[in-house]
Amino acid sequence: MNLFRPAREAPRSHHLMVTLAQTSVFWGVFLVALPAAILRFEFALGIPSFSFAAQHAVAAVLAVSMGVLNLGSGVTMALAGRGTPLPTSTARELVVRGPYRFVRNPMAIGGLGVGVALGLAYGSWGVVAYSVSGGVAWHLVARPMEERDLLARFGEDYAHYRSGVRNWVPRLSAYRPVPK
Repeated sequence: MNLFRPAREAPRSHHLMVTLAQTSVFWGVFLVALPAAILRFEFALGIPSFSFAAQHAVAAVLAVSMGVLNLGSGVTMALAGRGTPLPTSTARELVVRGPYRFVRNPMAIGGLGVGVALGLAYGSWGVVAYSVSGGVAWHLVARPMEERDLLARFGEDYAHYRSGVRNWVPRLSAYRPVPK
């Protein structure tokens, strides 16, 4: 069963609205509700929070920068890719613009970075661990499925992109697609 299907043909504005709605739901569940549950659980168990100098400043800078990266990646996916981040309505075009020129999964990095920022802001090892484990799960489960789909749909263009752009560590210079 292939979970990945290209988005239906629609105006870019439609894909943008679906992407923003999906982002709102994703953030509400994974960056508000689940971290709040972890914090309540830690409080109920009497697990102390941690703190360090400039903790809130570091958390704020990380949250804003990673939130912008996550949101900007989704917008780029909707506009340049003519689809959404949802596997069931994924981009119709290979996206190698915006943050995707530097790293293959900027949306995942941004979302996980916001999660870590929340853990730092609250001094919660549980929220930090939740965010890191989400990254591990994404890397081991979702990423291989997504990459198989991208290779099947975009062939050599994706293979070249994948060989030139890393998964988690950004390039220093922008990726340039092979001219056709």
